[in-house]
Amino acid sequence: MLTSNMSHSKRFFLTVIFLLIFIQSARGKDCVCELENSDPDFPEYKLDNVELTASQCTENITSEKITEIDRLVLGLQRRIWQLVDSVSILEKEDNGNLYAAVSLRIIELEIAEIQDLLDELNQTTSTYQQLSIQAAEELRNMQETMEELEMSDHTQAMVKQRENELIKKELVWCQNVLNSTMPPPTLSPGHCGLGHLVGVSGPKTYSLTVYGTSYTFGAWGRDANPAPGDENKYWLVVLSSSNVYGNFIRQYNSLSTIILGIDPTDTYISSSNPTTNTIQGPNMVMYGNALYYNCYNTYSVCQFNLTTQSVSTVALPNDAGYNSKFPFAHLGTTYSYTDMDFVTDESGVYVIYATTSNFGNVVISKVETSNPPVLGQTWSTSLHKRTVTNTFMVCGVLYATRYLDQETEEIFYSYDTKTNKERYDLRIHIKKMQTNIQSINYNPRDHLLYVFNDAYIVTYVTKFGELY
Repeated sequence: MLTSNMSHSKRFFLTVIFLLIFIQSARGKDCVCELENSDPDFPEYKLDNVELTASQCTENITSEKITEIDRLVLGLQRRIWQLVDSVSILEKEDNGNLYAAVSLRIIELEIAEIQDLLDELNQTTSTYQQLSIQAAEELRNMQETMEELEMSDHTQAMVKQRENELIKKELVWCQNVLNSTMPPPTLSPGHCGLGHLVGVSGPKTYSLTVYGTSYTFGAWGRDANPAPGDENKYWLVVLSSSNVYGNFIRQYNSLSTIILGIDPTDTYISSSNPTTNTIQGPNMVMYGNALYYNCYNTYSVCQFNLTTQSVSTVALPNDAGYNSKFPFAHLGTTYSYTDMDFVTDESGVYVIYATTSNFGNVVISKVETSNPPVLGQTWSTSLHKRTVTNTFMVCGVLYATRYLDQETEEIFYSYDTKTNKERYDLRIHIKKMQTNIQSINYNPRDHLLYVFNDAYIVTYVTKFGELY
């Protein structure tokens, strides 16, 4: 019987010296051959530890994590620009009235946001500095261990040497990351460097509209792609006929003027309400100085150009819902005439709707903002539209909300148009001012959510990070 106490290494062959000891068996003529290894066992566990440490180093220091610092710096830069704009507006206002007082409060909130970003940036930088120190120490330990392991490799087998070279290349890459400044990372399309939506805080600002509680359906926000000179404008649409129809857009020159409801400019789509090509339903967006909305009594997208005051349209598929066929809803209520929702993100405008061919589930279509508009790429989801209360888009990812109770709305669903991946396990809560949310718009310029909440206009701050 042949026995051996030699360990089988993954990467090295041990040189063994065979000492043959012939022992006469007690049974008489059996010959027993005993194999002994004069070299110590190869320390396989040390090699495994080096592989594990190298793998962890590769995972811990990635371009995505460097992107997090870039994102914070970019966000800080944008907030500072926004603060400069707000201060410039304040300088033009009359400091003796409530108008200026509101602007001062807005500036105070913006400064608080800048301080929060600075704190987060300092914390992230400190964390990465500690990670760099730890990685450098691990690299030194790996080098020492590899030198020790090479002493145990007596055969220098060429095949195994090539395998060792792979580990050495990983170590060199890790060392280069630590000792050099990496170029700006290349971001995957559609993710904008923000990461995933992980939280919503606020309300940041809120106010009852100038109409009071008479009109509880509408939408508001900022142009996601404004014309030069219109960067600070805000728009507001209230459905002034039966809480369903609207025929004009109200614009304000600053956040303080829309909060106070002073100095508006009204642009009419039509003198009649409702009529052909006027607004139906509260879900609409402004992009490139044009309002996108559901045309009255049709399954068409309307594009109203505020400069030319003209309307262009494009029809959805003929089985698309309209006139409350596939509205937003929850167990307690149905939001009438919300068959179409319009959203903006960093890449443009989308329309959210449902079709009978997709069994009443949500469909996403890109709206090309030409004149007339054209429907672009389309995605079909498994999300039933009547289980949803609102949607918005961030960096090519659709997010959907549902009603929890009178105080809380929950972002529970996402659909990534780049990967076609759906998630139903998000649990991001929005603290409401009133019971029902009629519209939610995300603005890629300031990363705020603009919410119309039972006649209140409200903003929320979005928070991005790594989603597990």
